[in-house]
Amino acid sequence: MTAFGYDEGQAVTVEVKNIEECLGLKERFKVLWINVDGLHDTAVIGMLGELFGIDSLTQEDILDTGQRPKIEDFERYLFLSLRMLDFNRELSEITQEQLSIVLGPGYVITFQEKPGDMFDPVRQRIRSAASKVRKHDADFLAYALVDAVVDRYFSILEEIENRIDTLDSEMMADFRQETFNALYALKRELIIFRKTVWPLREIIGSITRDDFDVVGEAVDPYFRDIYDHIVQVIDTIEVFREIVNGMHETYLAGVNNRMNEIMKFLTMIATVFMPLSFIAGIYGMNFKYMPELNFHWGYFTVLGVMVLIAIGFMVYYRSRKWF
Repeated sequence: MTAFGYDEGQAVTVEVKNIEECLGLKERFKVLWINVDGLHDTAVIGMLGELFGIDSLTQEDILDTGQRPKIEDFERYLFLSLRMLDFNRELSEITQEQLSIVLGPGYVITFQEKPGDMFDPVRQRIRSAASKVRKHDADFLAYALVDAVVDRYFSILEEIENRIDTLDSEMMADFRQETFNALYALKRELIIFRKTVWPLREIIGSITRDDFDVVGEAVDPYFRDIYDHIVQVIDTIEVFREIVNGMHETYLAGVNNRMNEIMKFLTMIATVFMPLSFIAGIYGMNFKYMPELNFHWGYFTVLGVMVLIAIGFMVYYRSRKWF
């Protein structure tokens, strides 16, 4: 657990060993940010709840990592639950974890499922004396944290776009089963992405529309900017979904066309051999009296006729541009 205390004049970072230290930092600085990495220690969450008056229902929501993103106003504080996303390049899939934010007067408490560096840009801004974060209250810090989460969404969109370009190039080269599997996986990831981002639009929209005691009017324009970014992310996801669906249909059409080409080739071969098999069948009958059996050049004559028939078929196919 790490605590950041700051105001316009100074900023400090403290590795918290005793929860009581947080009270001293809160009284000393204008804004206190407490970041908890990991939800395994429920006792720490309980002690923070007692120290800052966090409701037991909120504590349950913090520990429930499978819930839908939401916002709840408890008058003394504002609780936000959202999903942090990242793109695993090795597995080509989106990974996610829950982020819980408790915004109160003069403090912000964040709970992450596991340690990460997603908020490192925010920490750098806190350390910079000229940054806007140092000049505003805790509500601006909450904005900066949510903005960092949304910025990562754009990074994921870039990764997905690169993945789409790669799959498109693979499809142009060959219609392989691996490409189809990758398309299906990407389609599934886009659905997960959309389900994650869509509720966040309602959360940020609620902050910009409703009147919350812990959110000042000065930060409303910043949250509206986040709202616009979220709408842009959703629109881009929809575009990518249409592209992937189109690629999926193109893949199936390409596979069907290739199968049709194979069937056409096999049909042409079978058609060529049908008259040859007919001729071979006639002279394969075990009749004692057949006029051609005693003909000296009979074998070569029949063989030549078969070759001429095959050549005739091939010339016909070529004239029809069937191959």
